Amino acid sequence: MKLAFKQLAVGLVTAAALVSTGTAVAQDSFPSKPIRMVLPFPPGGVTDLLARALADKLAPRLGQPVIVDNKPGAGTVLASDLVAKAPADGYTLLLAASSLGTAPLIYEKVSYDPIKSFTPVTQVASVVHVLVVNPSLPVKSVKELVDYAKAHLGKLNYSSTGTGTSTHLEGELFKSMANVYMVHIPYRGSGPALTELVGGQVNVMFDALGSSGPFIRANKLRALAVTTASRSPSIPELPTVAESGLPGYEAMPWLGLVAPAGTPAPAVDRIYKEVHKILQEPEVRERFKGWGLDIIGNSPAEFASFIRRDVDQWSKVIRGAGIKAD
Repeated sequence: MKLAFKQLAVGLVTAAALVSTGTAVAQDSFPSKPIRMVLPFPPGGVTDLLARALADKLAPRLGQPVIVDNKPGAGTVLASDLVAKAPADGYTLLLAASSLGTAPLIYEKVSYDPIKSFTPVTQVASVVHVLVVNPSLPVKSVKELVDYAKAHLGKLNYSSTGTGTSTHLEGELFKSMANVYMVHIPYRGSGPALTELVGGQVNVMFDALGSSGPFIRANKLRALAVTTASRSPSIPELPTVAESGLPGYEAMPWLGLVAPAGTPAPAVDRIYKEVHKILQEPEVRERFKGWGLDIIGNSPAEFASFIRRDVDQWSKVIRGAGIKAD
């Protein structure tokens, strides 16, 4: 009986060792096939450039192709829903934007939850947004803009890249915190919104530095501040909204990698570590800066906490302003 018990015990230990070894081998072999990086935007924009640059750098590090798959539509809901329903094996990623958290609050019948349906991998970058005005507006700081808006009640308007976009939400946050009123004029994209702003049909806009930068440098727009909590390395001479007239204001549109909920930790950690290394490369940092992006590269746990805070912040703004998709 004792011999049989010893043989059973040895067998169990051996089996456990084999399982452990098998698991280690499975973890070490990730990835063993191409990885799909789904992008909720069309080709050609800054986000597309970032995705392809990241994929090109990531592929040789992982030893497998990383394929960028553009799936625009429904305010980024189409791509997010697709990835939420994909197998949780590490082979499908979403290069998500801030709209991952805001879209379910704005659009009807969204089937995914921005927190429960995804496993955060890393926040790749924050998109530098600036508060810009038409040069004909007699203001040169955030404080002067707030004072002007209060003295000219209902006379100011601001453009956005569409209802529910980050440029719209930033304007609504500004209005509520400054206790001013500006008429919202949504456009279909940054191009027409900036055209109207430069032409003087619109007074104010919150926009990405990547698209508004050329107009700022040509003195066709006046930049008052960046929306981030601290000054941006991309344009360090520009103060923040908070330090130049509206304390506490912070808006950080972001881009980051997430995977379907339940994706194994070894796969998540492998991708995170490789992306983090890529983001430290001087050439990558310089390229991102040129696109108006501030590199982040935080850990999965840090990114998860950030997403929760971001969803909480914008849910209050969206509900307070009663924003719904057109």
